[in-house]
Amino acid sequence: MASKTRVPFIPLSYRNSTAQESDETARALIHALRPEWDGEDGKLEFVRFTDGITNTEANSWCVVQLMKAIKLKPGLSSSEVDSEAILLRAYGEGTDILIDRNRELLSHSLLADHSLAPALLARFSNGLLYRFIIGTVCSPADLRKPPVYHAVARRLAEWHTKLPVPPASSALSINKSLNGSAKPGTNTERAASPFDRLVNDHANILDAPTPNLWTVLQGWVTALPCHKEEDCTQRTALQRELAWLVETFGQFRPLVFAHCDLLSGNVIVLPKGVSSIATGPSSTTRSSTDSRSTSPSSTPKSTSSSAPTHVSAAVPEETIDELRDTHVTFIDYEYATPAPASFDLANHFAEWGGFDCDYSVLPTRRQRRDFLRSYLTSVRAFSPGASVAADAQTNPEEELDRLTQEVDLFRGLPGFYWGIWALIQAQISQIDFDYAEYAIVRLQEYWDWKKSAYPTVEGRGKADSLRERRWQEEE
Repeated sequence: MASKTRVPFIPLSYRNSTAQESDETARALIHALRPEWDGEDGKLEFVRFTDGITNTEANSWCVVQLMKAIKLKPGLSSSEVDSEAILLRAYGEGTDILIDRNRELLSHSLLADHSLAPALLARFSNGLLYRFIIGTVCSPADLRKPPVYHAVARRLAEWHTKLPVPPASSALSINKSLNGSAKPGTNTERAASPFDRLVNDHANILDAPTPNLWTVLQGWVTALPCHKEEDCTQRTALQRELAWLVETFGQFRPLVFAHCDLLSGNVIVLPKGVSSIATGPSSTTRSSTDSRSTSPSSTPKSTSSSAPTHVSAAVPEETIDELRDTHVTFIDYEYATPAPASFDLANHFAEWGGFDCDYSVLPTRRQRRDFLRSYLTSVRAFSPGASVAADAQTNPEEELDRLTQEVDLFRGLPGFYWGIWALIQAQISQIDFDYAEYAIVRLQEYWDWKKSAYPTVEGRGKADSLRERRWQEEE
């Protein structure tokens, strides 16, 4: 998964114990990257993004700081100012429990090499600087529009077919840390034991590249608190569930380069006539809200009333004739890792309901098949030699049936994944969001799925939850 692009390092940090410190350290980083901005006419200003379930105010340091740096040079139009805008993304304390920042850097660089991510401009001690993407941020309702979801299917197929995954690694490489990269000051031997058991007890993941979906989940389970008896009981139960999941799903191949966080705020609809960020214009850049760092409806807050904010409106309604004219790209790659394609697909379908987990709007069977048909058509188009092989040997409808069944099998795993994530956030985050309640909701999705899909394993009868009923609906 190596990138051919070397990203410059700026030996500075962003800090924000006060608003003044936030402004001063941000300016120092921008001037280190763009020293000419220090002497040029025009004000350097910042647009802060503070909405969302892991984004923070300037004087709150916890998970993610996200801001747009703009240079208001005299005589430049808003679009010209935006064409030079820089995104500053800084990480708070404790985030390395959930996210491997080195892995995120490598993923972003690889995606940029394939024109699937904005150019990385520099990294610094606790964050990244990179360019904006032109386009309109989706809402959950936008994901349900056929032009948008067909475009998402095409772009996700491009990710899954064109991006390489690293070769299989030994169990030793998993043991370096919770999510696959060595961290100073850790007791490697002691931390390695859960990974040893996971790999040694489940030979079906021995040939998998690491880190991957399963090792990331193992890291998260290991990081769960065990200060109280009920915490330890919960962690033991979740470890047991992870072992069962690996035994049941660990054999699914191939593993693809998966986004693993394809919610609405990470889907950007590109301007008309633009099919990728590589071919887009360098003006009219819109600020991209950032995954679980910024909610789909987030409004950027500027340090100055003169700074453009570019609040994204809803994606316009389209006709069926414009399906092929709509193109999207994805942002926020911190959770990207090798995973079964069906997990990435099921995870995206789960996000149609947004952070509110509105199960009544999840895709029906017909919508899922419509999405997956576009996905498979694009997989064949992007895969070398696939068009001949598909025409000669593969029945497209049978292939669609197989993929639909596999995605159905994976539908409960996103609840397990984000439920554990939320349990950790409940411990490390100071943001005004009820992560503990969110964890209960997401984990209940998992339990409902398991009771429905594996009633003999769970032994409690078939689930009758709204989510499970919606998933079974045909239209």
